[in-house]
Amino acid sequence: MMSHAYDHDGFELLDPADAPAPGYGGGSLSDLLPSVAAGLGVPGFTSTLPLAPADRVCVFLVDGLGWELIRRHPEYAPFLNSLLPSSLGGAGRPLTAGFPSTTATSLASVGTGLPPGLHGLAGYTVAIPGQNQLMNQLRWQPPVDPHSWQPYPTVFERVHAAGVAASQVSSPLFAQTPLTRVALSGGEFLGRTTGEERMDLAARQLAATDRALVYTYVSELDGMGHRYGVDSDEWRMMLDTVDRLARRLAEQLPPRSVLYVTADHGMIDIAPEDRIDFDEDWELSAGVALLGGEARARHVYAVPGAAADVFTVWSEVLGDRMWVATRDQAIEAGWFGPSVDDRVYHRIGDVVAAARDDVAVIASRSEPGESAMTGLHGSMTPVEQLVPLLEVRPR
Repeated sequence: MMSHAYDHDGFELLDPADAPAPGYGGGSLSDLLPSVAAGLGVPGFTSTLPLAPADRVCVFLVDGLGWELIRRHPEYAPFLNSLLPSSLGGAGRPLTAGFPSTTATSLASVGTGLPPGLHGLAGYTVAIPGQNQLMNQLRWQPPVDPHSWQPYPTVFERVHAAGVAASQVSSPLFAQTPLTRVALSGGEFLGRTTGEERMDLAARQLAATDRALVYTYVSELDGMGHRYGVDSDEWRMMLDTVDRLARRLAEQLPPRSVLYVTADHGMIDIAPEDRIDFDEDWELSAGVALLGGEARARHVYAVPGAAADVFTVWSEVLGDRMWVATRDQAIEAGWFGPSVDDRVYHRIGDVVAAARDDVAVIASRSEPGESAMTGLHGSMTPVEQLVPLLEVRPR
């Protein structure tokens, strides 16, 4: 415990054990599909969410559609706001994403039904154990063998093997990506370019068989948030589009079906003056071999023998605004789930830093594209971590 520790300026350091760790095991994204599969009667699954069973289930995941962001914009998302009381089986509460609250991690949690400590996609970029190299798990660069990196079967594969028609309706660009293979494979992949085409096809897939699990996805809201920020007209116009897509799909639901609208994370705008540039900060970079993760959720990999010093410096510089933890502290605090596989342990940074306040650790030279983004995510604050589980059933 780091209770009542202070930096040199007298600011109290945040205790990693006090961070709002995700609700793994009964309130997180990794609980969604196992609960759905249990409701479909698939052997080997147990429901940990209060969801009424249905024969035909559609999960519509909107990249970047955080719970807090929906609540802030009733005029741009009237349909989604009308569904807020239905979230989490009528409890009117959100799910938590997982840590970090980022797309690769969250999609793997959704598709495998496992927390990050087990599926192993523990950040936007993480170290490849035994190599002085980062792997970008969204772009899958450099390429590693997908099955050895994430060996567990997906829920879609298990559901399909049990006789439920499983399908994914998404952009054709994602048909053969390694992330799709490790997180969302199983059943049939159906590529459609526009959101309208995806909504219509998802509804047809639901109606085509007696028992079905359909997953569909749109990414454009996240893209607008990164580029323009969530406090921009461009983002709000895209939210309006997403709201119309959700309504379009809901109005086509066949009998004995349910639609769940969820997300992989929310987003927060961070002003330029609240960004700390790792590449220009000699203190933070001292003793660091690799800087992984992303601006709001950093994995910091120390040169051999320097981990304790790196932890001390990061705590001193950032510990009143970010939860700064050693690898073991973050694991013990449950950030990555109840347990962490041995193969995943060294993918986690020697130091893990998650933002509580409006602050970001960018890297202008090594991450120029990411550093220029207006909207960011990754940490455990409500606007990043809380995601909806909105429910629609045909009348």
